[in-house]
Amino acid sequence: MTWWAIDVRPAPAERDAVGAWLVARTGQAIEERENGTLVTFAADEAEAEQLMRDLEQRPDGAVGASRRALDPVDWSTRWRDGLGVRRFGRLTVAPSWVDVPADDLTVVLDPESAFGSGEHGSTRAALLLLERHLRPGDRVTDLGSGSGILSIAAIRLGASHAIGIELDAESNVVASRNAERNGAAASVGFLDGDAAELAPLVGPADLLLSNILRTVNVRLLPAIAAGLRRDGIAIFSGMEAAEATLFRPVLAAGRFHIVEEVTDTGWWAVAARLT
Repeated sequence: MTWWAIDVRPAPAERDAVGAWLVARTGQAIEERENGTLVTFAADEAEAEQLMRDLEQRPDGAVGASRRALDPVDWSTRWRDGLGVRRFGRLTVAPSWVDVPADDLTVVLDPESAFGSGEHGSTRAALLLLERHLRPGDRVTDLGSGSGILSIAAIRLGASHAIGIELDAESNVVASRNAERNGAAASVGFLDGDAAELAPLVGPADLLLSNILRTVNVRLLPAIAAGLRRDGIAIFSGMEAAEATLFRPVLAAGRFHIVEEVTDTGWWAVAARLT
């Protein structure tokens, strides 16, 4: 199978909105280049062409885009490239093909095609804040759960239960396999659907994770507040460091008080308490 990359070139002011549209349209994470280009992928040429047409017909206006065929790759193993053992405070995250001592604070993960391996700065920042702020017995909701890494890590750190919510049903298949691999299937559940609808229904959570784009975090903030118990902690990630000044006022307006901020290779995450 030949995969196709679609390079999308929005104006700087439209980058967040277009990125959020791509995530919602494809159900998968996007690659953000330093030059402002957003890259998403299609399984074949017909799918790439349809996405190009949809971009031209966006309600907010068309954006420049081009497509290119990728060299044939064995995607069943390519996702392993560059993955290794990572440590986050007490927590260790390791791919399944690396030998590490098995214990209650190790997450063994195969992300496959789902987002969330511990190699991306936004995931690392979220894991660091999770390790610092989760309390034993907490009920956790994980929005945009991808590979399940944050939900499973929460159980390893002492959460009583975790629910991941993900638009991409295939990612939830991967996440469920990872939960089984870590003996956490009885404590973690993964739901297909829109977090705006499901987060309030599965709550109230003691701790909620939202590792998504800033524009999506802004849109979801009312649902996050509705799905979080009073005085609960929400951890927001998936945002570049430069976006912190844009998101802090949104948190304040939504009755969230910031308790800690971290950055990792240009990615910013924040833990905030609902007041």
